[in-house]
Amino acid sequence: MRSKPSSYKRGLFAEWWARMYLRLHGFRIVATRYVTGRYTGRAEIDIIARRGNLVVFVEVKCRPTIEAAWGAITPTQSRRLRAAAENYLARNRLKCDARFDVIIVIGRKIHWIRGAI
Repeated sequence: MRSKPSSYKRGLFAEWWARMYLRLHGFRIVATRYVTGRYTGRAEIDIIARRGNLVVFVEVKCRPTIEAAWGAITPTQSRRLRAAAENYLARNRLKCDARFDVIIVIGRKIHWIRGAI
């Protein structure tokens, strides 16, 4: 009898699936699980990807519905993600276009929302 994977394992799978999806769309994965603490409220960016002059900061959510995934992204989390992204750009001295995307994984299906946060 197979047990259901834990939410942690489902989250790891969702992040892996999202990275593969981004690679198929021409992105190079620059960092995963980028964590910053100071002055950002301890935020973690799931995926940082780059294609040309565009850097994309991606939040990955694995939920049973799109509505549940959107509900999991709070205004506080959005502020922390923005601060973490600004920290990343400043620390790496990048002057490029940046965008915040959300990838929602439902089972094996991906919903990619560009410019979401």
